[in-house]
Amino acid sequence: MFFRVAAAALLGIFALPAFCQSTGSITGTVTDASGAVVPSAALTAKNQATGEQRSTQTDTSGIYLFSSLPVGQYRVEARATGMQPAAAVGVDVAVGTTTRQDFTLNVSQTTSAVEVTAAAPLVDTSTVSAGDVVNQHTVQEIPLNGRHFVDLALLTPGTVTPPANGFLTAPLRGQGSFAFNSAGGRESSVNFMVNGINLSDPNQNQVTFQPTINTLEELRIDNQTFSAEYGRNSGSIVNLATRQGTNDWHGELYEFIRNNDVDARNFSNPTHLASGAPNPQSPFKRNQFGGDGGGSLIKDKFFVFATYEGLRQRQSVPLSSTTLSTAQRTQAASSSPAVQQLLSLIPLPNEGTNQFVGSAVAPVNIEQGTADVTYVFNPNHRANFYYAIQRDQRNEPPSTDGNSFPGGGDQRNGNRQLLTFVETWVVNPAMVNEARVGFNRIHITFAAQQTTPSATFGINNGGVETIPQITVSGNFTFGGINGFPQARGDNVEVVSDTLTWVRGAHSIKFGGEIRRQNSDNFSGTPGTYSFASVNAFLADQATSFTSNTGNRSNRTYATAIGAFVTDSWKITPAFTANLGVRYDWFGTPTEAENRFVEFNAATDELVPVGRSGGPAYAFNQSALNFQPRIGLAWDPFHNGRTVVRSAFAIMTDQPTLGLATGLAGNPPFAQPVSFAPSTAVPYVTLENAFSLAGGLVSPYSVAHNYKTAYVSEWNLNIQQQVGQNGVVKAGYYANKGTDLNIATNYNQPINGVKPYPRLSALSPIDPGATLGTITMYNSIGNSDYNGLWLQYVQRFSRGLQLDSSYTFSKSLDYNSQIQQGVTVQNSYNIRGDRGRSDFDARHRWVLSAVYDLPFSGNRWKSGWQASLIETLQSGQPINFHISTTTLGGGLTVIRPDVTGPVTTGYAPATNGSASAITWVENPQVFFDQGATGFGNLGRNVVQGPGFSNLDFAFWKDTKLTERFTLRIRAEAFDLLNQVNFNN
Repeated sequence: MFFRVAAAALLGIFALPAFCQSTGSITGTVTDASGAVVPSAALTAKNQATGEQRSTQTDTSGIYLFSSLPVGQYRVEARATGMQPAAAVGVDVAVGTTTRQDFTLNVSQTTSAVEVTAAAPLVDTSTVSAGDVVNQHTVQEIPLNGRHFVDLALLTPGTVTPPANGFLTAPLRGQGSFAFNSAGGRESSVNFMVNGINLSDPNQNQVTFQPTINTLEELRIDNQTFSAEYGRNSGSIVNLATRQGTNDWHGELYEFIRNNDVDARNFSNPTHLASGAPNPQSPFKRNQFGGDGGGSLIKDKFFVFATYEGLRQRQSVPLSSTTLSTAQRTQAASSSPAVQQLLSLIPLPNEGTNQFVGSAVAPVNIEQGTADVTYVFNPNHRANFYYAIQRDQRNEPPSTDGNSFPGGGDQRNGNRQLLTFVETWVVNPAMVNEARVGFNRIHITFAAQQTTPSATFGINNGGVETIPQITVSGNFTFGGINGFPQARGDNVEVVSDTLTWVRGAHSIKFGGEIRRQNSDNFSGTPGTYSFASVNAFLADQATSFTSNTGNRSNRTYATAIGAFVTDSWKITPAFTANLGVRYDWFGTPTEAENRFVEFNAATDELVPVGRSGGPAYAFNQSALNFQPRIGLAWDPFHNGRTVVRSAFAIMTDQPTLGLATGLAGNPPFAQPVSFAPSTAVPYVTLENAFSLAGGLVSPYSVAHNYKTAYVSEWNLNIQQQVGQNGVVKAGYYANKGTDLNIATNYNQPINGVKPYPRLSALSPIDPGATLGTITMYNSIGNSDYNGLWLQYVQRFSRGLQLDSSYTFSKSLDYNSQIQQGVTVQNSYNIRGDRGRSDFDARHRWVLSAVYDLPFSGNRWKSGWQASLIETLQSGQPINFHISTTTLGGGLTVIRPDVTGPVTTGYAPATNGSASAITWVENPQVFFDQGATGFGNLGRNVVQGPGFSNLDFAFWKDTKLTERFTLRIRAEAFDLLNQVNFNN
């Protein structure tokens, strides 16, 4: 359980909320007292915070539409000749949504408008996209550990708490997660957007950085069948709406403070060591502080809003691992000089005979600032500029990089930027144009803490100075970090335009965008050694070795162009069709200096890309990226309280630049080598590994007929209003992924013989060189998802806002991440790896709530509030694999055979350690398949432990003066101190 307290001094911020900069729409019908439609009625919509005003009129069907409105609350007024005006105040426009507000006009009695307070419709009868708006109340008040907006995605139906082996979903220290899994989508398929500009990096498709909570007003997450307006990725669309100034100045100062004094201990950090000596609590101190504010420089015309946030975090991360016993260290005295030298990096046991318990310090420093400027030229023309910059420095502990002991971590420094510029032009009452331009950029460096040259230890890993990463299977990993040092500078520039045109019962949008993506990067490879056991390590007998003497530097770029048209067609007042089609052209990634090299399986050659003797491009992507979208929304009772929806869509995924950058790691620009044991040479030593593997080239390649991945999605759901403030939703959601990225080994032996033992003598690069593993990325994977989503939402009423959802689902695939190397055990039968997705969770229930406690009276009694997030989730799969030397030439993904039922459940660890636990009770049912073939244990068939967590916040707002408020807030994460284990 973790506690955090915060104090904030606020200048009128609760009475005068900030409003965001992304857009939504208002639509409705104007009728007279008899129910007949009123054509040519004049309507105005005025932003109640900024004074901005827009005008339009109804068409011959009595329908009106205000499109591309900045998010906020509006006063909407309807007028018609001979009729009494009517107005609605507090009409809420949310990001990426269409709010319905109908009017009934009576025969004129007076020229004064009949004014009512609008109640935002709980049931959306006009759109079919599956998604949720996380409103301002939730964004600002819900307890978020670290205040990261991506965690808000976990509140939406269909989204799961990610597995421990996630890549982009694994939280970065002090910076949170950079992706999530939702509706069966891979973590790399999410598209993050701020004010309509992409915020995903081109290399891995993660969010470039997380703008602070205080710069966001609200966000919308669409995780299925979203509009053809959105492309680039098949997964969720996350639209972030930034805050802007209003006519009144407002602001706040805050600091959130957390330290280990009130934290519960980590499970692997016991109070006492085995010797009985006290074991201090791991130190943790975090100060998150900042301020924001804004207002109008010219009333109703010129608005500014700025934020700053800093983070200082000092964390001591517990380490617990097997180490060498005293007897084993004595045994090493007779081993090779290299092994003896390495003992200095392996700590002595301090718990039991061979256990090490300790900690590593992981500091984080972050600075982030944002600026938002809006200028309203006239009611028909406005412009907005938003800029954000973040600089971060952090040290990661050894466990982040797979190492076990102190000194095995890394250092990371980042500089991240985002700029958006949006110009909105009301061409006429029926036509609105939005033009956008912007970019996002990330520059980040990674360096291992352990940089002692290999030669110091007598290790020969090919002339690479940094010590390699050494793994003693089933025991510990230490040394350097494979893939470090590395750095990258990625840019995405975007230009887009969208025109909305209202024509009778049709609301038509069409437009497009151009994206230019660039990545300048390099990556060093000190290499890896693997020893089958402690005895093998002490004998200096490694059964696996990899190295790459190049730094794989490259400057990769690609251009993408997308175009779309959509039509929201109101066929009848109760029946709406959402139709659309999108086309995307994804340019193939290209290296500026033609440093890409690929393996040509047809000629058994390494060939340069873009040069004489090789293909013009690394691979040929499919150009047939047409993506139809169709959806139907039906109000069967014509009362706006019930809607039945169904939709079908096809989405494509733009290949990341990271898919191609590995081609710069092939000869002659780099020399990837590996060692695979054989009868003649069963092992190598730390001193001779490179010389024995030096002639073994292990190239990385992409299939030349690589196809663009696409996902087909469909759903059927019903939404019903309950009472005045509640709504329940139930639906079936499904999708199928086709042509998904997956890696196979093109050189996996068949009956002990490699298909490509060596390069052709005619190969323009390294002719005749012996070949090892050939990692080939291809578009031959697929996936299936089926889910039942149930949700109940109660909007803020009587002091309570509540959102609860339950998801029952199953996700299947061949592999769950991209660019993770060869994971299938048989590259000639990838269907044999079809199983539960790594992120599959059969059951998930989430409850979030914000409650204003019903205390009233003086300033000390009133102002008490509380919020919580409760999450229950069933276990995700565990995938067991073993090392083998007989099937894959060094593959380590062979699954074992199983001889009986696998029983799961918590039990004490077999080594007796108080800081360890066992989940699979009878692992003896597994045995090494050895030379008899592939294992029969299916992929991901064993389920790991579930997840349960309660986060809680409690605070008090006290009015100091009419404009100043003081807030004291306390937060507890994992309030019930429930232990949740990684698989």
